[in-house]
Amino acid sequence: MDELEQQVADKAERAVDQLRERSSDSLDYSESSLSVVEDMLAEASHYIDDMPDDQIDALVHMLSSYILEVGRREFGGKYYWHDDRDQPALVVGEPDYRIAICTFDKVRGRLSRDEADNIPFFYQGFAARARSAEPGADVLYV
Repeated sequence: MDELEQQVADKAERAVDQLRERSSDSLDYSESSLSVVEDMLAEASHYIDDMPDDQIDALVHMLSSYILEVGRREFGGKYYWHDDRDQPALVVGEPDYRIAICTFDKVRGRLSRDEADNIPFFYQGFAARARSAEPGADVLYV
Protein backbone atom coordinates (compact mmCIF):
# COMPACT_ATOMS: atom_id res chain seq x y z
CA MET A 1 0.00 0.00 0.00
CA ASP A 2 1.52 3.32 -1.02
CA GLU A 3 1.43 6.43 1.18
CA LEU A 4 -1.54 8.13 -0.50
CA GLU A 5 -3.59 4.94 -0.42
CA GLN A 6 -2.77 4.52 3.27
CA GLN A 7 -3.77 8.10 4.06
CA VAL A 8 -7.13 7.76 2.29
CA ALA A 9 -7.80 4.39 3.95
CA ASP A 10 -6.88 5.77 7.39
CA LYS A 11 -9.18 8.81 7.01
CA ALA A 12 -12.01 6.60 5.79
CA GLU A 13 -11.56 4.30 8.78
CA ARG A 14 -11.52 7.35 11.06
CA ALA A 15 -14.91 8.34 9.59
CA VAL A 16 -16.28 4.88 10.33
CA ASP A 17 -14.95 4.97 13.90
CA GLN A 18 -15.88 8.56 14.77
CA LEU A 19 -19.31 8.45 13.16
CA ARG A 20 -20.25 4.93 14.31
CA GLU A 21 -22.92 6.10 16.75
CA ARG A 22 -24.37 8.79 14.44
CA SER A 23 -24.52 6.36 11.52
CA SER A 24 -26.01 3.53 13.61
CA ASP A 25 -22.94 1.53 12.59
CA SER A 26 -24.04 1.55 8.93
CA LEU A 27 -20.84 2.86 7.33
CA ASP A 28 -19.88 -0.49 5.83
CA TYR A 29 -18.19 0.70 2.61
CA SER A 30 -21.22 -0.23 0.52
CA GLU A 31 -22.78 2.02 -2.10
CA SER A 32 -26.00 2.02 -0.06
CA SER A 33 -24.13 3.50 2.92
CA LEU A 34 -23.63 6.70 0.94
CA SER A 35 -27.21 7.69 1.73
CA VAL A 36 -26.11 7.83 5.38
CA VAL A 37 -23.19 10.07 4.37
CA GLU A 38 -25.68 12.28 2.51
CA ASP A 39 -27.89 12.52 5.59
CA MET A 40 -24.95 13.36 7.85
CA LEU A 41 -23.75 16.10 5.49
CA ALA A 42 -27.26 17.54 5.21
CA GLU A 43 -27.53 17.61 8.99
CA ALA A 44 -24.04 19.09 9.47
CA SER A 45 -24.77 21.78 6.88
CA HIS A 46 -27.14 23.42 9.39
CA TYR A 47 -24.20 23.96 11.76
CA ILE A 48 -21.50 24.86 9.24
CA ASP A 49 -21.51 28.57 10.14
CA ASP A 50 -20.65 27.73 13.75
CA MET A 51 -17.97 25.14 13.01
CA PRO A 52 -14.27 26.06 13.10
CA ASP A 53 -12.45 25.67 9.77
CA ASP A 54 -10.28 22.82 11.05
CA GLN A 55 -13.37 20.86 12.08
CA ILE A 56 -14.95 21.44 8.66
CA ASP A 57 -11.75 20.33 6.92
CA ALA A 58 -11.54 17.20 9.08
CA LEU A 59 -15.13 16.26 8.26
CA VAL A 60 -14.58 16.88 4.54
CA HIS A 61 -11.41 14.79 4.51
CA MET A 62 -12.95 11.90 6.44
CA LEU A 63 -16.17 11.63 4.43
CA SER A 64 -14.47 12.29 1.08
CA SER A 65 -11.98 9.54 1.84
CA TYR A 66 -14.79 7.24 2.86
CA ILE A 67 -16.51 7.77 -0.51
CA LEU A 68 -13.23 7.10 -2.33
CA GLU A 69 -12.78 3.89 -0.36
CA VAL A 70 -16.31 2.78 -1.26
CA GLY A 71 -15.25 3.13 -4.90
CA ARG A 72 -11.90 1.41 -4.46
CA ARG A 73 -13.44 -1.53 -2.64
CA GLU A 74 -16.07 -1.92 -5.35
CA PHE A 75 -13.93 -1.32 -8.45
CA GLY A 76 -10.30 -1.56 -7.37
CA GLY A 77 -8.12 1.12 -8.85
CA LYS A 78 -5.32 3.34 -7.72
CA TYR A 79 -5.10 6.69 -6.00
CA TYR A 80 -3.28 9.56 -7.65
CA TRP A 81 -2.82 13.10 -6.43
CA HIS A 82 -4.77 15.53 -8.63
CA ASP A 83 -2.56 18.63 -8.56
CA ASP A 84 -5.11 21.00 -10.12
CA ARG A 85 -7.74 20.08 -7.53
CA ASP A 86 -5.29 19.56 -4.64
CA GLN A 87 -6.92 16.28 -3.61
CA PRO A 88 -6.69 12.55 -4.22
CA ALA A 89 -8.43 10.96 -7.19
CA LEU A 90 -9.40 7.32 -7.51
CA VAL A 91 -8.70 6.00 -11.01
CA VAL A 92 -10.23 2.67 -12.04
CA GLY A 93 -9.86 0.57 -15.16
CA GLU A 94 -6.24 1.23 -16.10
CA PRO A 95 -4.75 0.47 -18.55
CA ASP A 96 -7.85 -0.24 -20.68
CA TYR A 97 -9.73 2.90 -19.64
CA ARG A 98 -9.60 5.61 -16.97
CA ILE A 99 -12.66 6.45 -14.95
CA ALA A 100 -11.70 8.76 -12.11
CA ILE A 101 -13.48 10.39 -9.21
CA CYS A 102 -12.54 13.31 -6.94
CA THR A 103 -14.82 13.74 -3.94
CA PHE A 104 -13.54 16.60 -1.79
CA ASP A 105 -15.23 19.42 -3.74
CA LYS A 106 -18.53 17.54 -3.86
CA VAL A 107 -18.50 16.87 -0.10
CA ARG A 108 -17.58 20.48 0.65
CA GLY A 109 -20.38 21.64 -1.65
CA ARG A 110 -22.94 19.41 0.07
CA LEU A 111 -21.74 20.58 3.46
CA SER A 112 -22.31 24.14 2.21
CA ARG A 113 -26.03 23.33 1.71
CA ASP A 114 -25.86 22.70 -2.04
CA GLU A 115 -28.45 19.95 -2.50
CA ALA A 116 -27.30 19.53 -6.11
CA ASP A 117 -24.14 17.97 -4.66
CA ASN A 118 -26.09 14.85 -3.71
CA ILE A 119 -23.55 12.19 -2.76
CA PRO A 120 -25.43 9.00 -3.74
CA PHE A 121 -26.41 10.49 -7.11
CA PHE A 122 -22.83 11.61 -7.75
CA TYR A 123 -21.42 8.19 -6.89
CA GLN A 124 -24.05 6.39 -8.96
CA GLY A 125 -22.92 8.33 -12.03
CA PHE A 126 -19.31 7.32 -11.43
CA ALA A 127 -20.23 3.69 -10.70
CA ALA A 128 -22.44 3.35 -13.76
CA ARG A 129 -19.67 4.68 -15.97
CA ALA A 130 -17.07 2.42 -14.34
CA ARG A 131 -19.31 -0.61 -14.90
CA SER A 132 -19.91 0.18 -18.57
CA ALA A 133 -16.60 1.76 -19.57
CA GLU A 134 -15.27 1.00 -23.01
CA PRO A 135 -11.60 0.82 -23.95
CA GLY A 136 -10.05 4.25 -24.31
CA ALA A 137 -12.59 6.02 -22.09
CA ASP A 138 -11.06 8.80 -19.99
CA VAL A 139 -13.52 10.50 -17.63
CA LEU A 140 -13.16 12.47 -14.40
CA TYR A 141 -16.11 12.86 -12.02
CA VAL A 142 -15.86 15.95 -9.80
